[in-house]
Amino acid sequence: MTTLTPVLTANWDQADSFTLDGYGEYAAARKALGMDPDAIIKAVKDSGLRGRGGAGFPTGMKWGFIPQGDGKPHYLVVNADESEPGTCKDIPLMMANPHSLVEGVIITSYAIRANQAFIYIRGEVLHVVRRVQAAVREAYEKGYLGTDILGSGYDLELVVHSGAGAYICGEETALLDSLEGYRGQPRLKPPFPAVAGLYACPTVINNVESVASVPSIVANGADWFAGMGTERSKGFGIFSLSGHVTRPGQYEAPLGITLRELLDMAGGVRAGHRLKFWTPGGSSTPIFTDEHLDVPLDFESVGAKGSMLGTRALQIFDETTCVVRTVLRWTEFYAHESCGKCTPCREGTYWLKQVLRRLEKGQGTEEDLTTITDIADNILGRSFCALGDGATSPIHSSVKHFRDEYLKHFEIGGCPFDPAASTVWGATA
Repeated sequence: MTTLTPVLTANWDQADSFTLDGYGEYAAARKALGMDPDAIIKAVKDSGLRGRGGAGFPTGMKWGFIPQGDGKPHYLVVNADESEPGTCKDIPLMMANPHSLVEGVIITSYAIRANQAFIYIRGEVLHVVRRVQAAVREAYEKGYLGTDILGSGYDLELVVHSGAGAYICGEETALLDSLEGYRGQPRLKPPFPAVAGLYACPTVINNVESVASVPSIVANGADWFAGMGTERSKGFGIFSLSGHVTRPGQYEAPLGITLRELLDMAGGVRAGHRLKFWTPGGSSTPIFTDEHLDVPLDFESVGAKGSMLGTRALQIFDETTCVVRTVLRWTEFYAHESCGKCTPCREGTYWLKQVLRRLEKGQGTEEDLTTITDIADNILGRSFCALGDGATSPIHSSVKHFRDEYLKHFEIGGCPFDPAASTVWGATA
């Protein structure tokens, strides 16, 4: 039985966890500022830390792409624009433990030789913006940010930037455009941000959890971090359980834990019900069913079964849930959030939404299932960024696993499920 490994979440139950007094004296940053920057990059590479924002790209390798001695300023940008349905780990992390992020920013910026860093937070979560701003203010007052940090001679300015609330700005190049004051839309790559990112200068863009994990690696060593997880997916991560689960919340555990183990910790599916389907990494990842309960939740194992680990947003749905209705809701989200820059995503998500609305009402035909999969095929791999690709995931996977449920809608001329049954007030068996 895999056990929890509370590191980032270790102090979340303390009343002052979000304050500097509750967090500590930035011991990892003190240690890092006495190290050679390249030694820090090597330690992160050796730890096996992979990006916690969804893609899983090796973090230390990304840092190593930054050209040195180029005469240009370097930037660190923290992607805190969390907004995908089901994904809910970075916001509670910033609320309960913002100083782990700020300390991680200091270490990361020092390693990549950056003197300016940004934390880009979506504007709707104003309470989180204020919480992180308070942590940054405390760090400045203590001399952990600003000029000559801790007498090391290293300078760093950190800005907390509030976004305007566009899901597309979770895509790293769209985030950069937004940060520069433009409309948030993805850029053509190459050039990649490591070469020409913010203000056309070398830039590292990392997820909140990725950066917040760095202080523990510096403090405890690369081997300590690499000793958790699996051979190729090392370390720990925050698994977010939501939906029809007895005790929803954040469960910090080694990569490779299974949903069966997490559900045991969370009290199982809500009383009187059984698991029907779930997402391993948020709404942009292909859905799994109860046959995938024992799939190790690491990048390779989940990928081998046809989905993606993503942000480890485990949305749990029991047998009261209509798959067609769920996929429609997700598709409406992606259609609304498409930036419109490329035709496949702009037009494709719109038509997916229209056809799915007809299917959910039982007004379609079996031929419509071919239509939506054809539309999804024409979006996948052809859109400007991963938003379009993510929108196709629930389409393909739901038709694969629940084709009969789609057909049932046609047979009876409507949805066979009671929408209230899947809600909190419909929770009785």
